[in-house]
Amino acid sequence: MKNNDWKERLGMVYSTNPNFKYDTGEEKEEESLPNGKQSLCVSLDKKKRGGKVVTLITGFRGKNEDLAALCKLLKVKCGVGGSAKEGEIIIQGDVRRKVADILTGEGFGKIKTIG
Repeated sequence: MKNNDWKERLGMVYSTNPNFKYDTGEEKEEESLPNGKQSLCVSLDKKKRGGKVVTLITGFRGKNEDLAALCKLLKVKCGVGGSAKEGEIIIQGDVRRKVADILTGEGFGKIKTIG
């Protein structure tokens, strides 16, 4: 079946240029770096969280799918909840040491623990 993406192009004026390519505004995701080349920062955060403490993992470079997979692994191994969004992984509670040990065990290169 033909892909009807006309709703995404509302407001577009017809072009007679045969080389014209419509820009959807989507950015290409960068390829995930190998675990050994990743440089992650593990820190404690409680800003704008109603006083709740979370472990924040930043510095991940790669696809959102890989970020979500790493988040799921950390949540399962720590036995807590969390989420992955905007290039950060948020794990509930103060589990910095445990997260750093898990990341080291998974072969991640530089792990910087703050706090």
